[in-house]
Amino acid sequence: MTTPVAGSNARRAAGLVLLAIVLAVTCGLLGRWQWNRHVDRDAVISGIEANYDAPPVPLEQLLAAPGAVVPDAEVWRPVTAVGHYEAEHTALLRNRPVDGENGYQILVPFVVAGAGGASTGAVIVVDRGWVPLGPNDRPSSVPAPPSGRVEITVRLRADEPASPRGAPAGQVQAISTAQVLAAGGIDAATVSTYRAYGVLSTEKPAAAAALEPLVKPSLDPGSHLSYAFQWWTFALGALIGFTRLGWLELHEPGPGAPAEAAPRRRRAPSAEDEEDALIDSQLP
Repeated sequence: MTTPVAGSNARRAAGLVLLAIVLAVTCGLLGRWQWNRHVDRDAVISGIEANYDAPPVPLEQLLAAPGAVVPDAEVWRPVTAVGHYEAEHTALLRNRPVDGENGYQILVPFVVAGAGGASTGAVIVVDRGWVPLGPNDRPSSVPAPPSGRVEITVRLRADEPASPRGAPAGQVQAISTAQVLAAGGIDAATVSTYRAYGVLSTEKPAAAAALEPLVKPSLDPGSHLSYAFQWWTFALGALIGFTRLGWLELHEPGPGAPAEAAPRRRRAPSAEDEEDALIDSQLP
């Protein structure tokens, strides 16, 4: 028959083991999440290293027609195109610091020309660079792109998801082609667009006033991998530690359990003890 003390110990032991399992599973999932972030970041870095400084190819080689999506393996790949800027439809990208500095990135629609030089009507948004913040949270000036026929080299990026956040007139929160064109006063439904944008590398002829160029993206992998191993270490520690406490709770006497009598050590008789024993033996 189970005693009340033994039953209480078993319940506490079961609670500790359950706590160990919950903590181990939670930490394990957090470690898995950080591992996935590490894998994603590693793929981004591999793409930058493979494509950023690759020789440029014609735009139509990677994006055959309007509506085409940039293949994952070609993100950051330099491409060339000929056409003209629609400078009057420029939009500003806000809340996107560059190398730790606040400013606005300048987004301009670029109408691509066909092989014969005539405009195809297809539009790709070009991120030409950035300008620092000016007074009243607006740029002091926005240098215009070169006019007329222009040959550009841009690095392709996938079109960003549309931002649900609002922005002042002429500004956007994301480089989503439809939102950029709308901010510049163009209805995206009336033009052919690529599901991509380009980060400017060079343009010929050059603009009269240059923008600050965007810096090469960081190749720092971050701390996701070390965080993953830390979470998995916590999972293992929780599993071992709390399971050990449960085992001790189950196998050690609880409060109120009778203590075992400790064996008494026999003391050797002293000289006084021997003298008393001798006198006692002589008495009648």
